Amino acid sequence: MQGWNTEGFFEYLFNPYLLGGALTTLLLTAASMVCGLALGFVLALLRRAPSLWLRAPASAYIWLFRGTPLLVQLIVVYTGLPQFGIRLTVTQSALLGLSLNEAAYLAEIIRAGLLAVPGAQVNAAKALGMRDRQVLRYVVAPQALRIILPPIGNSVNGLLKTSSLASVVSMEELLRRTQELIQEKFLVMELFAVAALYYLAMTTAWDFVQRRIEKRFGRAYDRLADTTEQR
Repeated sequence: MQGWNTEGFFEYLFNPYLLGGALTTLLLTAASMVCGLALGFVLALLRRAPSLWLRAPASAYIWLFRGTPLLVQLIVVYTGLPQFGIRLTVTQSALLGLSLNEAAYLAEIIRAGLLAVPGAQVNAAKALGMRDRQVLRYVVAPQALRIILPPIGNSVNGLLKTSSLASVVSMEELLRRTQELIQEKFLVMELFAVAALYYLAMTTAWDFVQRRIEKRFGRAYDRLADTTEQR
């Protein structure tokens, strides 16, 4: 059995081919998160709709995508849709599969944030003559945003890693390129260690960004809390 190859590890530590895969991972994660947030927000609103005809499809969607493995969903999108005449590229298939899956989880996060806003504030806003859309925009959404930021940030962190499943549909992201190099160079542990360091670097960088974002949106509430304590 071949032992650890230190020279091979450092040779590929800053390999342009792997760095390109890491960049693809970042872009895929960002695009999937944006699409997932947009769809998740719509699903969250539908889940709170008074009509059963609106709530039921949203609930069924969330139940389906949260209850089945992402790997299966990606394979169905990539190999199943062409049987119905819907042909997508590898990138489109990976983006669609990840976005649909992420939306189901983000919808529940957003819905929980919306429900956390006290109903008395909503009633007060309506009593002032504000319409439902205005209440959502000016009263509910700003308060819910502060609540949902931490779990959404954690979802980004998780998506950075689960995006590696896109390799099963031949998406040229970090894990896929790592596997291709392993088949060529037979440096299994060394290349997987490099990939792990890349993922660690990306998630660590996002943790820093997330803390900055949470601190930025929490300043107004911190000032309000300080004012209340002084009284």
